[in-house]
Amino acid sequence: MKKLSVRRRHPLAAFVVLLLALAATGGLYATLAPAEEAQAEASAQSLAIEEGKRLYEVGCSSCHGRGGQGGSDGPSLVGVGAAAVDFQVGTGRMPMAQTGPQAPAKPPVYTQAEIDQLAAFIASLGPGPSVPEESSYDPAEGDAARGGELFRSNCSQCHNFVGRGGALTNGKEAPSLHNIEPRYIFEAMLTGPQNMPSFPNSTLTEQDKRDIIAWLDEVATNDSPNQGGFTLGGYGPVGEGLFAWTFGIGALIAVAVWIGARSTKARKS
Repeated sequence: MKKLSVRRRHPLAAFVVLLLALAATGGLYATLAPAEEAQAEASAQSLAIEEGKRLYEVGCSSCHGRGGQGGSDGPSLVGVGAAAVDFQVGTGRMPMAQTGPQAPAKPPVYTQAEIDQLAAFIASLGPGPSVPEESSYDPAEGDAARGGELFRSNCSQCHNFVGRGGALTNGKEAPSLHNIEPRYIFEAMLTGPQNMPSFPNSTLTEQDKRDIIAWLDEVATNDSPNQGGFTLGGYGPVGEGLFAWTFGIGALIAVAVWIGARSTKARKS
């Protein structure tokens, strides 16, 4: 009888089979994992929108309408984007305590988590500017000298040349930028809240905004050095000139009158 020939397996065959199995498993994970992560993110986003809608209906709909379409007491919020919500609600300007020519900054009513949910709901109404990444407004990444030039060209007419703010018409004002968080400065430039014009990236690039923020970080914080001594509030040459004229010239006139009176009294005696 013929002996049956036995085919001997290569010593590395089992190792190769194991590698193929691992590769197949990894490929399956690579196929399924992103889909699962995307589904989880979509679910979390949907939940944030639902929670934001609930908060909106309680605190915002009376002025801005049930669907964000606006009304007689508040503008439309369709297309303003998440960045506008983060700025307005994060700085306490919204919701307003009472109607007026301008919404003042005050302590925020909502937590940051609730603000994010409101922003998610408003963003779902229409496309608009999103909340910027931290790298977009990091003062350390900006050029303060160039930012000063940009600020004086685009912002100082209203906010004063060191960001102290100033009066506008009809009871409105350009608020002080002293100690304002860089994120809110970036969002204000991006969205143009209230009386402020918007500066999209087509007008002021992201780097331009970062440079302006770096300038304000140099001159408009509690830690900013003051190289000029007494600044008279930093209101610029017009305010300082008025101060000098009112008090300086007034003091000189008072001294002149006093000298004249003493001289007249001395001649009489």
